[in-house]
Amino acid sequence: MNDQSAALLWAMRLAFVLLAFVILFFHLLPLDTQPIDLFTPRLLPLENTAPAEARLEELLRNEGPRRWIAPDLIFCFACAWSFRRPEYVPAFALALVFLFADLLLQRPPGLWAMLALIGCENLKSRARSLRDANFVAEWLTVGAIMIAITLLNHIVMALALVETPKLALSLSELGMTLLFYPLTVLITHSLMRVRKAAPGDLDALGQRV
Repeated sequence: MNDQSAALLWAMRLAFVLLAFVILFFHLLPLDTQPIDLFTPRLLPLENTAPAEARLEELLRNEGPRRWIAPDLIFCFACAWSFRRPEYVPAFALALVFLFADLLLQRPPGLWAMLALIGCENLKSRARSLRDANFVAEWLTVGAIMIAITLLNHIVMALALVETPKLALSLSELGMTLLFYPLTVLITHSLMRVRKAAPGDLDALGQRV
């Protein structure tokens, strides 16, 4: 492997990690701007609390029911990159990103990271056989893996007696993730130039794919 291909390989690996961190950054921003009435009956008993403090307490409690949840864009991009250029997303980089996301998003550390890593590695093993398939076949394959690891995640958490998210929210996140996958593929293919290798092409490691 020459110096140019080595530089490209590590640049793309770094690009994926930075992309994941950018997604996490926006995911953690306090974007919930739903207005809260400071004089609702639920806040009136707080007689000794200033209105601003009462609003802050209400925001921190976050007791309002949520009916939707954002898609898992990190997993979307990880699947898209694993399917197209497995050498750009080695197992150690995926494990680092998924584990870091678990810690920041307050999920059980390591569980989703392990399942997502298994899913991406499974996609890597299928990449060669599905290289000439159309996008619908790719979408179905990725969708089956997403559904499987979501179910496994819930089953393991239930067996471990860990509090699980509401099923409706989990299904909402799964559905949004599946719907956003074509968009992540479009960005991956058009903007990031991470495309499926044609038969006979050389990967960044200098090996024929």
